Amino acid sequence: ANAAALATSFPRDNFKTIEAYGGEKSYYYEARALIGMGSDTVSNPERLSETWLELAHDLLSDGYREAMSLLTGLDLGTRQMEINVFHYGPGAHLGPHRDLPEKIATHVFYFNQAWELEDGGCLAILNSAEPKDVAAQVLPIVGNSAAFIRSENSWHEVTRVRDRCNQSRRSMTVTFYPTSSVSSMWPPGDTAPLHDYGSASD
Repeated sequence: ANAAALATSFPRDNFKTIEAYGGEKSYYYEARALIGMGSDTVSNPERLSETWLELAHDLLSDGYREAMSLLTGLDLGTRQMEINVFHYGPGAHLGPHRDLPEKIATHVFYFNQAWELEDGGCLAILNSAEPKDVAAQVLPIVGNSAAFIRSENSWHEVTRVRDRCNQSRRSMTVTFYPTSSVSSMWPPGDTAPLHDYGSASD
């Protein structure tokens, strides 16, 4: 029941477009802050459903940090945490990368009730920087999640969402950082305009 409620009330407010082409990696997607870097409060809670507010508070709990520490074998108890949610609409993608060096560990959750492999939008775990060198793929279906530790060979990507896909790929990332880290997603002084994402059927 909670999974269904999270999927049907996935956030649509306060998103910004993030895109870059060329260079080390290319990317294009929509992002919304759920918990700001090092914060213990929910960002823009006014239009979040009760189920999403409950999830946010669960992720802020000591129990979640303890579980992630056990899973990864790392002490994450005092690390800074940042949580963002994402819409990947038609054409959206995130090219092969290893994550920024300051990222310690990331936990990705998915919120689509149905998704086909041919629609793209999958997390591809790669053996190298080569997109065709795929070790595993994770469909963005609610109930699926993936956790990984950043390393020099932690290559992964989000495959390009098919142009005619009739829904967005919906996800959330929880990322742990060293103390005193600064958000690259929401840098200080960021004035990028925020908007609602699409229509209810997107």
